Amino acid sequence: MSHIRRSGVLGAAVAVCIAAVQSMSAAAWEPTKPIEFVVPAGTGGGADQMARFLQGTIAKNNLSKQPFIVVNKSGGAGAEGFLDVKGSKGDPHKIVITLSNLFTTPLATGVPFSWKDLTPVSMLALDEFVLWVNADTPYKTAQDYVKAIKAGENGQFKMAGTGSKQEDQIVTVALEKATGKKLTYVPFKGGGDVAVQLVGKHVDSTVNNPIEAVAHWRSGALRPLCVFDSKPMPYPNKITATQSWQDIPACKSQGLDVEYLMLRGIFMPPGVTQEQVDWYVGVFKKVLESPDWKKFSEDAAFNNTFMTGKQFADWVQAADNTHHQLMQEAGFLAAK
Repeated sequence: MSHIRRSGVLGAAVAVCIAAVQSMSAAAWEPTKPIEFVVPAGTGGGADQMARFLQGTIAKNNLSKQPFIVVNKSGGAGAEGFLDVKGSKGDPHKIVITLSNLFTTPLATGVPFSWKDLTPVSMLALDEFVLWVNADTPYKTAQDYVKAIKAGENGQFKMAGTGSKQEDQIVTVALEKATGKKLTYVPFKGGGDVAVQLVGKHVDSTVNNPIEAVAHWRSGALRPLCVFDSKPMPYPNKITATQSWQDIPACKSQGLDVEYLMLRGIFMPPGVTQEQVDWYVGVFKKVLESPDWKKFSEDAAFNNTFMTGKQFADWVQAADNTHHQLMQEAGFLAAK
């Protein structure tokens, strides 16, 4: 009898333990109020478009009980957004999507900010840069455009880009070195504005990300000449009647030895917990597994690379070092 009672007591104790564990796992962290999704750039650009896609896909697939609210904070070349997230220590209801101004803005402005002031969550993809011209121009290849730049006067050709001393201007400086001629760099607030300037023939070229210019390419207004990567983009589906992303040659194969890829990643404020980071990693993993992402990443011609944890932090540190070197060579570092 006592044996049965002991078994019963033991069984009850085990049941209590199991219930407690289940209750703890059920109580894993999740947001309790809307999440502010900071974009440290203007509207219409690559980061803004990606943030709004993520917001919509998370809502459509019920991946979060709380909504993601996209907020653009582009002031000071994105410093406004980064400083806001840096100053929100321990707040798990705020995230920021990053682009290369994560590195370039503090280097160019001296603003007191480093990627180490944030908590890395995940790399979602790497974004390509493409050399674009207006479709009405006679330039059919990168060699045609380079030949024209070399034959022209210093500053004759205008390159539109997002912001000053940021990724678009870094690529422009690399082009100047490759051609031996100065370009007139004209900064705008966001990638959407940059594309419109080229469509309107107010400038001669841009290095817009694919997602920022694809609609204008599809409509026949713009022409891509080459992609700043080691190889063509791996997307064979036609964007126009005759061309796919895969048909755009690498700039290196066109005699332009310039390569540049940009981070599209997610960071949180400092002082958040690993459990909170893990929740966001889980959400974004689900987004990247969705058919919506497959279509979006193909339309945007992303270099699909996903990283989290130490691997991601190590990549970010290496990219920070590379940008320091590029900015130094371009003379873009803030005076100390």
